[in-house]
Amino acid sequence: MFDIQKPLRAADEKDFKEIYSAAMPVIFKVALRVVGTEEAAEDLCHDALIKMTEKDMYFPSVNDAKYWLIRVVKNASLNYAKRKAREKRAYERALKEDRKSMDSGETELLKGDTIKKVQAALQKLPENLKIVLQLKEYGDLNYKEIGRVLGITEGNVKVRVFRAREQLSKLIGDEDVYMP
Repeated sequence: MFDIQKPLRAADEKDFKEIYSAAMPVIFKVALRVVGTEEAAEDLCHDALIKMTEKDMYFPSVNDAKYWLIRVVKNASLNYAKRKAREKRAYERALKEDRKSMDSGETELLKGDTIKKVQAALQKLPENLKIVLQLKEYGDLNYKEIGRVLGITEGNVKVRVFRAREQLSKLIGDEDVYMP
């Protein structure tokens, strides 16, 4: 069928047909396995064949040409798949950002007022409750870490956080507080 030992020139029409016949089924399967669509796989294979022809490459045998094309198609397919994944993530991020609603000036003002009220109420708490709540809410520490920092048990931390939130809620009240 094919003379495996004969050197081939990619730009020669006869040699190109021989390389194409030997390599196309294999490189198409490789590309299809990586990219998942026949159309993209076919495009990637044709791009590799065009690149081989434009570079006027010489190969010692059909097998050498086939192995070179497999490497080129595999790399191109992997790059294509990565690019598609990046595009998908960017599209999803853009979609998510579009859904975020822009706060109006009134909403921003209400948020600012609420923050001021919470901070003022927080200052009125006893020190042992205030520090626990600050470490929990603003320091993003868990109960065990807060216990280590303050030298108290985890159970004691939970009780203090509960009491601090309860007192804070009473100090703030339900009126005139913005809750998104």
